[in-house]
Order: sequence, then structure tokens, then C-alpha cells
Amino acid sequence: MSDELSQKLNYEFLQSKFLKIALTHRSRGGDNNERLEFLGDAVVNFVIAEILYQQFPKATEGELSRWRATLVNRDTLAELAKEFELGRFLLLGPGELRSGGHERQSILSCAMEAIIGAVYLDGGFEAARTKIMEWYEPLIQSLSSAASHKDPKTLLQEFLQSRRLPLPIYKVEAIQGEAHQQLFTVSCQVEGLAEKTLGKGTSRRRAEQEAAQSMLGVLK
Repeated sequence: MSDELSQKLNYEFLQSKFLKIALTHRSRGGDNNERLEFLGDAVVNFVIAEILYQQFPKATEGELSRWRATLVNRDTLAELAKEFELGRFLLLGPGELRSGGHERQSILSCAMEAIIGAVYLDGGFEAARTKIMEWYEPLIQSLSSAASHKDPKTLLQEFLQSRRLPLPIYKVEAIQGEAHQQLFTVSCQVEGLAEKTLGKGTSRRRAEQEAAQSMLGVLK
């Protein structure tokens, strides 16, 4: 099974113990992937920051931070994990097995970071950097083509400021689902405007962006 996963990752581990630990959830007991997750988080954030710094020399610190946040977050890491079918290889305790832990976003994203940490320990920084660049290439390309575009919240703020209007107020209207699969409903309202818009998303940030996009449509 480890050979199959290595093929999917396009990386051959010199020390298979690192891969096993990376796939072991804390519910399984013993050596688990929490420490590797901590390490992988630091490595992927640094590498993505470096890539963005090099590729976008005219970007501001705020833009670089925002782009990194869109590339390194639970949803993106979980999607990467799904590309490699990581859930099939996870070592989970009985409780997590019964509750479908192998498909849970939080578990998948943590395991993906642990894999990155494992590659770092197994092959060094350059090996980890190479893999991160390879795995993130489609996302980086997508970001490059849209780098000149600002997110809806930023566009709405700039639109309102240019007209000396109050900044928007975002409010969480509802949270549905269990902790690991929540759906947020957020409203966006501008003082003096009767209409408010709603946005939904798997995170508060995503719901706010959708609500801001709708508000731009109302104002324009």
C-alpha cells in the first residue's frame, strides 16, 4: 500500500517510517502525525511564501499574505489529499473509522501537512520544496493568471471608500452541520442601504466573500 501511495505522490521514501507516522491519526494511538503536521505546516507556508515572493515582485505584503492564505488552508490541503486518495491510506482508530474520518476535511488536511513534514525529514528541504512546487503547480498557475484580480471583500471596501461610504458590516447569520463539516451563512450590510446580501460557504471567510460579491452587484 505504501508503494501505491508513493507512486501517487511521485516520491519514494528512503525511510518508510516517516510515511507511516504521517498517515497515523492520533485516534490510533502511539506515534501519530501531529508533530509531523506541525513541521509540514511551517515548511509549506515558507515554500509558498518564497514562491509568491519570487513570482510576484510587484505585489504588496498584504497581497502576498492573502494569496498565501488562499493556497495554504484546510480546504486546499484537503483537496490535495483527495487527489492522492490519501483517505484510503490513513490509519485511524475505531471511532474515526466508524464516523467516516477518512473523508473528513480536517483529518485530510492535517495528514497532507504531515506528508510534507515527512518528505522534509526523509529527503531534506530541497526534496520538500520540489514536491510542494509540483503539487501546487496548477494552483500557482491559476493564481498567476488571476493575480491582478482582487477578492470581493477588497473590491467592496475600495468601492465604498471611493464614495466616502461606511465600511460593510459582516454578520454570521447561521452555522449548520457538525464541527468538521460546517456551512456558514453570513450577511453583508452597508449603513444607509436597506438591502442586505447573504453568502454561504464552508468557512466564514468564504461566506463573507460571497456576500461581498452579491453586495457589489447591488451597488453597481
